[in-house]
Amino acid sequence: MEPRFNLFDSPTAAKIAKRFYNVSLALEESTLPKSLRELVELRVGQINGCGFCVDIHMKEAAAAGESVLRLGLVSAWRHSTVFTEAERAALALAEEGTRLADSAQGVTDETWAEVREHFDDDEVGALVCVISLINAATRMNVIVHKQGGDYEPGMFTSLSN
Repeated sequence: MEPRFNLFDSPTAAKIAKRFYNVSLALEESTLPKSLRELVELRVGQINGCGFCVDIHMKEAAAAGESVLRLGLVSAWRHSTVFTEAERAALALAEEGTRLADSAQGVTDETWAEVREHFDDDEVGALVCVISLINAATRMNVIVHKQGGDYEPGMFTSLSN
């Protein structure tokens, strides 16, 4: 599969990508742990088949201290013992918030209750934003066939204001 288009070749798309990155910087200021944000983003990238996002969030999660074991088990988190109840709630929210068309109600009340049990208001808000942003990013990258494999942690820092 060859990339179809480089979004940075479009002045409009490049501006939006820069703004996307700067919006994501606000999440760095949240109390939601970076490693959890990366696990959630990794799972959404896996669900949406975005090699570029999987590449980014595998490497960023590793840089944030995640183990190879946990990274390898994200796609099978329901069938593993290495995730906390809070992480399981966040991963369930990520899955249900990504697969909206698979359920008439979207996110179930049970998943929402689990999330509320483990996270405060700021963390819930951050989770909802992380899931929404990564879903938009994966869709952009899948549409243009952006390939994974060459990401280096921190390579987008030049996009900040």
